[in-house]
Amino acid sequence: MFIKTIILNASPRKNWNTAKLLKSAKEGAQATGAKVEYIDLYDLNFTGCRSCMQCKRKDVERCRCYWKDDLSEIIDKVFSANALLIGTPIYLARPTSKYFAFMERLHFSALSYDDYSNYFKGRVNVGLFVTMNSTKEFYDKMYREKFENYAREFKILNGEISIYSSYNTLQVKDYSKFDMKSFDESKKIAFHDKYFSKDLENAYNLGESLSK
Repeated sequence: MFIKTIILNASPRKNWNTAKLLKSAKEGAQATGAKVEYIDLYDLNFTGCRSCMQCKRKDVERCRCYWKDDLSEIIDKVFSANALLIGTPIYLARPTSKYFAFMERLHFSALSYDDYSNYFKGRVNVGLFVTMNSTKEFYDKMYREKFENYAREFKILNGEISIYSSYNTLQVKDYSKFDMKSFDESKKIAFHDKYFSKDLENAYNLGESLSK
C-alpha cells in the first residue's frame, strides 16, 4: 500500500513563502514514493464547525464530518492518510482563519461526547510549517509557546508531530510600492537570500522523513 501524504496550504497566497515551503516538502514526500495530494484551502468553499451534531449520532461512522461542503472530503482524506503537512502564515499572532476552520472540523469529528476521548485509532504523522515576517527572537518571545500549543492539537492523529518555523520572510516583491516603512527592504532581502534556501531544504527533509 502506498503511503499517502496530504498537504494543506492554509495561506491565501498560492506561490509565496508558505506555499514554497509546502511545495518543497511535497518534493521530499514524493522522493519516498508516497502518493501525495496538495490542496490550497483558500480554493475551497467551507466554514468552521456548524454544530450540526451529525458526527455524534449513534448510527454514523466516526471520524467523519457530515456537513456538505468542500472540506468534508478533505477531512476524510486526512484521517485515511499516513502523513499531513500543513502550513500557515502568522496573522495577528495566530494561524489563518482557514486553518482554524479546518482544525475545528477535524478535531470535533474525532471527539467523543461520551467521555471526551478520541475516536480516531489510526496514526498520521504531522508537519506544521509556520511562516512570519518577525524575527526568530520575536517569535521565541511572543509566539513560540502559542504555536507549540497549536501543534499539540494534532495529538488526535496519534502520530509524530513536528513544527518548522521560517522567520523574517518577505511580504512583497517590491516594498517601494507599499506603505510598509517599518520594514527595511534591503535587510529583508539580505536575510531572505541567506536563509530561505535553507528553509526550503529543511522543508524537503521534513516532508521526506514524515512520509516514510
